[in-house]
Amino acid sequence: MEALAPSTIALLILTVTIILFATGKIPLAVTAVAAALAMGIFGVIPFSKAFAGFSNDVTLMVMGSIVIGETLFETGVAQKMGTTIIKMVGTNERLFIIVCVVLAAVLSAFLSNTAVVAMMMPVVAATAASSKGKITKKGSYMAIGFAANVGGGMTLVGSTPNVIGQGLLSDNGLEVMSFFDLTLGSIPRLLFMVAFYATIGYTLQKKVFNFEETYEENSPSVQEDGQEGRSVFKMAVSAAILVFAVAGFVTGIWTVGTVAMAAALLCVLTGCISLKNLFLRMDWNTVWVLAGSLGFAAGISESGAGQLIADFFIGLLGENISMFQLLLVFTFISVLLGNLMSSTATMAMLGPIAISMCASLGFEAKPVIMVIIWALNLAFLTPTATVPVTMTLQGGYRFLDYTKIGAILMLGCLALTVITYPFVFHL
Repeated sequence: MEALAPSTIALLILTVTIILFATGKIPLAVTAVAAALAMGIFGVIPFSKAFAGFSNDVTLMVMGSIVIGETLFETGVAQKMGTTIIKMVGTNERLFIIVCVVLAAVLSAFLSNTAVVAMMMPVVAATAASSKGKITKKGSYMAIGFAANVGGGMTLVGSTPNVIGQGLLSDNGLEVMSFFDLTLGSIPRLLFMVAFYATIGYTLQKKVFNFEETYEENSPSVQEDGQEGRSVFKMAVSAAILVFAVAGFVTGIWTVGTVAMAAALLCVLTGCISLKNLFLRMDWNTVWVLAGSLGFAAGISESGAGQLIADFFIGLLGENISMFQLLLVFTFISVLLGNLMSSTATMAMLGPIAISMCASLGFEAKPVIMVIIWALNLAFLTPTATVPVTMTLQGGYRFLDYTKIGAILMLGCLALTVITYPFVFHL
């Protein structure tokens, strides 16, 4: 009996992986690592390449960035930033939401967007509890989750799809993204989001969120948010480490993984976070999903499976497709899949296909990877596709609440994103 070709085996693994990613029956981390393992077991690629994602510079960057974010939370810098803004804004809920949206987006551009949501929600809950109903969790939580998504698409380190895309470009020897390449296309989306919540969004929320606000007993006030006992020295040191990391990312003095890990090491050596707390708070799920996805994607690419899929789509679209048309195709496919399944899984699946198609058509791959990232960060229709939005379920929202609010936001942001393509990519 003739053995199956590596490309055929890779396509079978891809099919099973897509089903598992979409159904969520098995944790994403388990699925991603199992897919990489299968690529090695069935001889699609060597084991050294199947698990190379665990030592990939992008994976190291994610790990280091998580440590930095947790350190800022541990030392109280993150809470201090939040409470300072709150004291400036007061209890005008509309203005409070706008400030939260901007703050969540900006912070998510430099820190993990999941960590930003985790950081801001307790501060919002404390503010709601002390505002006598003038500010509500249900009015703010969802907006913070959506803003963290948009902010996550503003720089290289904001969300997992970004770093997976960067890893795919790097692994294939292609031009990679600089730290701020994603920023220009993201700014119009943030401005639209601010305008939305300043106008019809706030009014719409009042109508849609017709359930009772819940309050935790003994919720702390904004002034009593755990700042007592914080070391001013450690706060200053952790803030300086953040500045160092951002400067390192921007200047490119070392690789992004080296900068992030150096900053993480400084966090531990200076006593800003203990090694025990570092391991306890590390988002191992993200690390394993990322590392496994890179190995899985390598199998799709090196086996020729990605090329087969690319050739199939090129046959449907025609070889005369323009770069703008290709960007549109991947934009709409990505935003559709990104609202139905994990954005991380979608990038792991679409990235290798996009790179193969670009190679066949003679186009640069970087712009296509960028538009996939932007589209995946518009997962507003359901609470299940991205972790930052899933976390906001604590606000008491129902499933369709996300669809009712998120549909307008997604369509507006999507239109603005597409409009920027000719300017951003000089088409």
